[in-house]
Order: sequence, then C-alpha cells, then structure tokens
Amino acid sequence: MTPNRREIMAGAGAVAFTAALPGAARAAQFVSKRPAPAERNFTSPAIEAEIARVKAKIADPELAWMFENCYPNTLDTTVQTGTLDGRPDTFVITGDIEAMWLRDSSAQVQPYIHLVAKDAKLKRLFQGLIQRQARCILIDPYANAFDKDPTAPSKLEWSETDQTDMKPGVAERKWEIDSLCYPMRLSHEYWKRTHDKTPFDDRWSEAMKLAVQTFRVQQRKDDRGPYHFQRKALNPTDSLMLGGYGRPTKKIGLIHSMFRPSDDACLYPFLIPSNLFAVSVLRKIAQIHREARGDNAAATDAEALADEVETVLKQHALIPDGKGGQVWAYEIDGFGNYVFMDDANVPSLSGLALIDVVKRDDPLFRRTAELAWSDRNPYFFKGKAAEGIGGPHIGLDMIWPMSIITHAMNAEDDATVAQCLRWLKNTHGGTGFMHESFNKDDPSDFTRSWFAWANALFGQLIVEVADRRPALLSRQI
Repeated sequence: MTPNRREIMAGAGAVAFTAALPGAARAAQFVSKRPAPAERNFTSPAIEAEIARVKAKIADPELAWMFENCYPNTLDTTVQTGTLDGRPDTFVITGDIEAMWLRDSSAQVQPYIHLVAKDAKLKRLFQGLIQRQARCILIDPYANAFDKDPTAPSKLEWSETDQTDMKPGVAERKWEIDSLCYPMRLSHEYWKRTHDKTPFDDRWSEAMKLAVQTFRVQQRKDDRGPYHFQRKALNPTDSLMLGGYGRPTKKIGLIHSMFRPSDDACLYPFLIPSNLFAVSVLRKIAQIHREARGDNAAATDAEALADEVETVLKQHALIPDGKGGQVWAYEIDGFGNYVFMDDANVPSLSGLALIDVVKRDDPLFRRTAELAWSDRNPYFFKGKAAEGIGGPHIGLDMIWPMSIITHAMNAEDDATVAQCLRWLKNTHGGTGFMHESFNKDDPSDFTRSWFAWANALFGQLIVEVADRRPALLSRQI
C-alpha cells in the first residue's frame, strides 16, 4: 500500500555522524552513496566532469561528499528515459513517490541545464521531459502529478477517492499555478541555451496554449470555472471548502491557485508568488512561440495576460511591512484581506529570485525575503540545529533544507552563505542527503530520505558557490 505523502517519513535512529573524529579519519567515512555505475538510471559524461570539477574546489570532505551524493541523485535514481511515438520521452519521479510532479521534475533537472549543449544524451533527456510534460498538460492542465502510464488510474492511495474529475494518467489533481509555470520555464531555459526547435512541435504548442487558456479560466471573471476538488482527510489543507471551489474572492483579474506548491490548500486563493511566477513565464513562453515557431498570435496572447496580471499585482498585492515600506503579500482574496507568511516550497516569496521572477538585488524582493526570514512569518523556526522556514505541510518546528538553500542563494555576503552551508552540513542526519524537513532541534528527526528536488537544489547551490564564491569552499566550513 502506498503511504500518504504526508506520512513518508525516514530518519528515526539515523546513523550517528562522526563529527568528533580527526580530519583524516572522518574523510575515510565519506564513501560515496551513489548507486554503482551499472545501477544508475542515467549517466552523462558532462555531469560526471562537472562533479569532478566542483568537488576539486571543496576543501571540506563532508561537504564534498554531500555534493557528490546529492548533485547527480536525480539522474542516478529518478530519471526514466525512452521513446514514445518515435520521439524522446523522459519520465522523472520525485524519489520515494512513484509519480511525476510537473513542478518537481522541472526543478530536479534544472541544475544540469547549463551543460545541455555539451552532451547529446543529456540534450535528448531534456527534449524527452519537455515532450512528456506537454503530454501531461494535455491530459489535464489542472493536475499536479502524473503516472507514467497515461491510460492507468492513479496509483497513489490518497488520491483514489478524491472528489474531482480524475482522468486516466493523473496521479493527483490539485490545481496549482506553478504546475504549469515550471514546464514553461524549463522550455524557455532549454530554448535559450540550445535554440533547438526539436521539442517545440505542434503538441507542445497545443499544451502551452491550453496552459494559458487555463490561467485565463482561473481568473474566474464570469463564473467559478470547472475545477473543484474535495478529499476525505483529517488534515483540512488537503481539501477545499464551499463544494470544492475554495474561499470566495473578488474577481480582480488575478489567477486563482487552489493549492500551494506544498500541495496544501491556499487560505486565500490569490497566491502571490505563483501569480508573479506566471507573469514571468508567460513572457518566456511568448519568446519561444515567436522565435521557435513564428507564432506571433500565441506570443501576443501570452504577453497580454502577463501584462494584465502584473498590473493587478501592483494594485492589490503590496502590503505594509511595518517599517514604513511595502512587501509582497503571500495570499490575498481581492476584498482587502491578506496573509503574510512564507512556505519553503518554491515559488515562495523568498524564492522569487531563484526562479528568475526578480533580480536578487530588487529592493522590493529583498525587503520581502528579509521579512519572511523573521518572526513575522509564523513558519520561520529557530532551534538548536538551525534556523529556517517550514510550512503547514509537515508541521511546526520542522525546517525545510530547501529554505536554507534559498536563503544562501539570496545572500549578498559570504558570512550568510557560510552559515547556511554549516546548517546544511550539520542537519543531514548522517545520511549525506537533503531531506524534505528536519526538526529544528534534532536533525535525526527528518522526513523523506529520498527527495530528489532538495538534493538537486543543494547541488545547484554548491555549483553556484564554487563559481561565484570559490574562496568559501577552499576552507573547512
């Protein structure tokens, strides 16, 4: 029986970490936890060369070990490549859940995109994932997760009795704006780096136009739209109120997102980080329509929606920061009600720069991220092991490594980055991998021992630090 996603736990009684040993003895403990070469799902010479390049810059043996474990984890364990209808096909599971989330699969391969032009095999992997994501969107643009077999019912036990319009091939049907945003961003990143038209065929174009249409429908200007969702669950954030359509909103032109990137129901359906993400990727997708396909009509349509949503965000989504300035709200309802908080899952207020929605030095973003990393955010926790952001998905006092990684990527000074690296190094629970979350006071109490998105993001951080702040890695962290 498949466990509920909230119940996928690991780490109790994790192997004690050998921090007290001298350097040479400790180094001997750091044996790679990668699968044997013959057992890896996918190998890339470009990735192996990148691992060697970056690892050579890391003086701290434990950090080097963690990087080698985490960076290739998506390719080693979660990627399934093949051919479908004569075209490349790539299916990417999340790790310990045998399904593909549109968000996670995009984020899991993001750390490799800068190498795509160096390896034909890796390039084919990206072509296959872009194509598979287009197929998934055409099955159901409201679904967040999919099964590999597009004709099969969901294998996820917790989804089997959901009261919504489940379709074959759908693993879970929680409507989240970012589920459509991430494939758009991945497509643009691939196009920008390769100018390869191969994956951008008629099927892809149809899927992207459906995504834009879905955003427009979920503005709900005239009616509540077709999407509804209810689940019989003890946790109220797993279902939607008012017949499965969510809380009431004033129709101001923002896009409704009934669930957050954490798969938790929104308090107020206008999720601001996701609307900001939509504005960004609509413009990115317009570029591909125009340059790769010569489709000016589709490009203009996407840009018009981006302009509309951006205007409304500036009018309704800015709130007082308590210091005489303004920050972005986390969620609003259009009636003037809002909540300020942040969740570790990206898109988040803290993660807007990570997904190219804003520049890292944008003043409004920096004020917002600073406030999110404080006790103004009810899901910001400080403990004996670390400090960071969590969210309601796992519960109070559980910090997500993803938030610490994001904080490090936002940082403007070496001291903050070094502190984040120390927290990450000291909270892997003896496993050498990132987790979904860990207890702020006890890193051996963690959830999800195999969570490829977090591993990929950690690897991305280390590559970035190696290239932008090499001196940090040249000494013991």
